[in-house]
Amino acid sequence: MKIKALDVEKLITERLLLIPYTINICEEILNNDYTSLISMGLKTSQNWPDEDVLETLPRIINNLESVEEQTGFESWMIVKKETLEVIGDLGFKGFNFEENNADIGYGIIKEERRKGYAEEAVKELINWAFLNRFLKEITAKCLIGNVNSINLLTKFNFLRIKTDHEMIYWTLKNENFVHKKKITER
Repeated sequence: MKIKALDVEKLITERLLLIPYTINICEEILNNDYTSLISMGLKTSQNWPDEDVLETLPRIINNLESVEEQTGFESWMIVKKETLEVIGDLGFKGFNFEENNADIGYGIIKEERRKGYAEEAVKELINWAFLNRFLKEITAKCLIGNVNSINLLTKFNFLRIKTDHEMIYWTLKNENFVHKKKITER
């Protein structure tokens, strides 16, 4: 079984653009170089990239290096359409072929939280991911005290599968997600 190469340049929501990271973009950001982002018309926001992003970029690079071609089951930048500022990221840690699942994670810079951006981005990415016929479930985890993530995951019908002293672990089966309806013009 092979996941097909990513065939979209970006995902678009009402207020956001979701743009896949590339190895080159990640390496540039780590070197405080934004040439590729600028050439794409994107801007860094005042507090992006933050420490969380800089800590995550090496893992994103490893995930991208482990695939022949981008599949979309890697990481995406979250960009505000109105300003073209990057305000966070979300994505998967790759596709788990043994379990036919993918683990999702997301983060928004502090100044842009509690405005619905995470919900909008996560909904779009989950909807896109479940279009892949091989994907049976999406998993997630969050800190026990992260009320915002708990609420978001619950809103999308993720079910708690276990809790340890630090984290809550979640699962979402394809059939439990309310998909965005595609409208085709004739």
